[in-house]
Parts: sequence; structure tokens; C-alpha cells
Amino acid sequence: METTTEFKIDDLAARNEKAFEGGGSDRIAKHKEGERLTARERLDVLLDPGSFVEIDRFAKHNCRNFGMEERRIAGDGVITGYGRINGKMVYVYSQDFTVFGGSMSKAQARKICKIMDMALKNGAPIIGLNDSGGARIHEGVEALAGYADIFLKNTISSGVVPQISAIMGPCAGGAVYSPSLTDFIFMVKDTSYMFVTGPDVIKSVTHEEVTKEELGGATAHAQKSGVAHFATDDDKHCLLMIRELLNFLPANNVDDPPILPTSDDPDRVCDSLNDFIPDNSKKPYDMKELIKTIVDEGYFLEVATQYAQNIVVGFARFNGRSVGIVANQPQVLAGCLNIEASKKAARFVRFCDAFNIPLVTLVDVPGFLPGTDQEWNGIITHGAKLLYAYAEATVPKITLITRKAYGGAYDVMSSKHLRGDINLAYPTAEIAVMGADGAVNIIFRNEIKNAKDPDAERARLTSEYEEKFNNPYVAAEVGFVDEVIEPAMTRKRIIDSLEMLKNKKDTNPPKKHGNIPL
Repeated sequence: METTTEFKIDDLAARNEKAFEGGGSDRIAKHKEGERLTARERLDVLLDPGSFVEIDRFAKHNCRNFGMEERRIAGDGVITGYGRINGKMVYVYSQDFTVFGGSMSKAQARKICKIMDMALKNGAPIIGLNDSGGARIHEGVEALAGYADIFLKNTISSGVVPQISAIMGPCAGGAVYSPSLTDFIFMVKDTSYMFVTGPDVIKSVTHEEVTKEELGGATAHAQKSGVAHFATDDDKHCLLMIRELLNFLPANNVDDPPILPTSDDPDRVCDSLNDFIPDNSKKPYDMKELIKTIVDEGYFLEVATQYAQNIVVGFARFNGRSVGIVANQPQVLAGCLNIEASKKAARFVRFCDAFNIPLVTLVDVPGFLPGTDQEWNGIITHGAKLLYAYAEATVPKITLITRKAYGGAYDVMSSKHLRGDINLAYPTAEIAVMGADGAVNIIFRNEIKNAKDPDAERARLTSEYEEKFNNPYVAAEVGFVDEVIEPAMTRKRIIDSLEMLKNKKDTNPPKKHGNIPL
């Protein structure tokens, strides 16, 4: 005869099994078409084996409209809880598209907000796996209120704990704003979408015809809008990339970034760099190759690889210490700063500063991209975002000028004047208001015009200007460059600087918040 305790244990097991079924076998089978994982399978890939603890498994909605009182499923379309990634505590939620299309309800929002509160109180990252058809229309304004509750939690948590969003299915309307408030967005090619209004609405209002993929797919947001920081191949790739990113991040804003063991010698000399910068200052080179040469094991986790490729941002390690790298890319637009590059880099700089991640900036910038399109679309304001981000940042800031650093772009790229801690330069560095050709044409306009041989006179004056200004030693004389270094010593000098700055303390004046140019 079964005891009361045994009966209740069996009842618990039955309830758990029912909750694990989600929307049922038919819906699960349909969902898994195209190699998509279920909400629970995604958590299995994301988290360390056996570490997940679910919270609110039996939560259900209380909607009584449109017959919904007869359709109450445990979990209500989202799985919430906590677990570990490489031993580090994280809080997670994973929307289940097999249950009401993962739609947002009051009950679902309450579950997500609870787990976000726990992450904030305990100082650990929050990861959201988004796969939802949007607000549950049966609940009306209560569903909308649920979204707003989450938006508020995102905002309060910003800069306190890392927030990561994975778009693993549709994400439309109000659902896109929570991910956009988080620090990093991952998308899955061909199966995930983000847009405020879908193709049907756009067609009816503007008569434009566009597919979901063209409008808001992973490729569109990774290349065109910059909304997505990572475009991944499939669900598993997406989840493994999130694990990789977290290896570079601290748990919260008062922790130090992680330091991992490395076999890469901190005193390693990079002889290949002595011949890396072309003699012709107009010849491009791949800044990513320089980065991979100097960082630990040559490993660089680039962020937003396909967007604003004239600037490179991402994470790497020096002697095991996690750093954020910002670098101009001479291969694209000659490394000029434009609207997109300024926004991309500014956001990355502010993230690193919020979470105590030192910044290493590699500079080869001829200036801001000229043109009416740039001016009319606000390059002044957008360029100021990057300037503001660097000036505001109090983390260790190490800057290396490899070649060009012209005009206002010299100032913006973590110059000594924006509280750069250590500013280095190669002997090939050119620090000036502008290039020699342009400067000579302005300064010596009349001399060239009145010369017997204007071309010869221009060439002579250009050579003199280059000898006098297009080198790092004028800046070094006045302390704007701390040291001119042999390129082969780059890795060692950066590691020395990071070690020297590891206890750096700097603050900004007390204030509610600044007014960054938006």
C-alpha cells in the first residue's frame, strides 16, 4: 500500500514530467525542424552539466478571457532559473515557443523579473534566450505592462551586471526593446528575426515589399543596423559563443575581470612587427593581424565583426588578463572614423569601463570621414559619443599609435588629453593636424603659387613638413607620448603597463549622470 508521502512524491514527479513536455510532443517536433533546439535543450548546451536549478516551474497564467482559463500550462512559456558557465554563476530565462508561441503574459513577465532581481541582488550575469511571438493578445494591457516591467529591470541592471540576449526565434514589436537594452545581442542565421514592425505592416503602410530575413534577420542586423553583435550559424553555435564571451567578463561591476592561466610568455618579442607597418603611409595593412600577434595565444574575440569594419572592437588577454581592444582598421575606409564606427566603439568603450575591463587602443586614423552624408546625419554628435566615452572612462587606458593620428581623430582615440594612462607610439607614427600634402597646400599656398616650379616647390615643402611634424617625437617632447617603442616590444610594453596600472583608482565628479550626446 502506497503511503501518503510516496503518493505525493509520485504526484510531484508526474507534475514535473508534465511541465517538461511544454506545449506537447507535436509542437516540440514541429519546433525542432531545421535543427532548432527546445527551450530546455538550449539551457543544457548553455550551462555546465547538471548545474541548472529551475525556479517557478509550475507558474501559470490567470487569464480568463477567450477561453484561456481552459488552457493553463505549467511554466507559461518561459523557463527560468540559475546555473553555472565554466563554474561562474549566471541567471537565465529561456522562452518556450511551443507554449503559446512563447508569448509574453503577466505571469511570464513576473517570472523573468524575479530572476532578474535575483541576478541584480547576487551580482551575476543575466542571460535571456528569446523566442517569442510577442505580447499575448488575450491579456491586453497586462501583457504590455509585463514588457515594461522587464524594460525597467534591464535599465536598472545596466552597468551593474552583464546582460546578454540571444535571439533564437521571432522577436517583434515591444519584444525587441529588452534585448536592445542589454549589453550584447546574439542572433541565429535564418531562424531569428528582430523588427519593430513586420513585413506585412510595412507593405500596407509604405508599400515596400521585404522578407523577414531581409528586414530583420541576423545578417541584416549584423551588417546594416549594428543591432546584433554576433551572427551565429545555429542554436548550438550561438550558445557556445555566449559561453566564450562570458570567459572575458567579470560577474558584476565591482568584480575584477577574470585572469586565466596562459603559457604565452609575457616577455615574448614580436620581431615580425618591426617590418609590419608599410613604408608607404597610404598603403593599407590588416590591424587584426597586429592584434593577433601581440595577444595571448593569438586569440581575439571580435565583437560586431561585420558592422562598421573600419573600426575593430573585441576582447583578448595579455598575460591572462582580460582587456577590451579598440583599433582603427586601415584596410577599410583607410581607418577613418565615421558615424557607424563612432557609435560601435563608444558603446564598447562604455561597456568595458562599466565592468572594470582595461582598454587597449591601437591608433591609425587619418581623421573623420568627409562628406555631406556624414555631416547631415550627425557625424559631429556621433563622433562626440566616442570622445565622451573615452573621456569618461576611468579604467586603465593604454594607447598605441602605429601610424597616422591626424586632427580631431587623434584627440578622440584615447589620447593623453582624455586621461590616457600610457600613450605609446611606433617610430612610424605620424601625429599632426593633417597629412603633409594637405597641410602644405594650406600653409604655403602663396609660396607654391608664385614658385617657378610649383610641383617641385610643393614636393620640397612637403618633405620638410614630414620631417618636422610627421613623426612621434614632437608629441614625445611635450609628454603627450610617454614612450616611442620598437614594434617588436609591443606585447611586453602593454603587459608592463597593465601590471603597473592594475591598482589604478580614478573617479568622476559626483553627479546623477552625464548627458552623453545621443
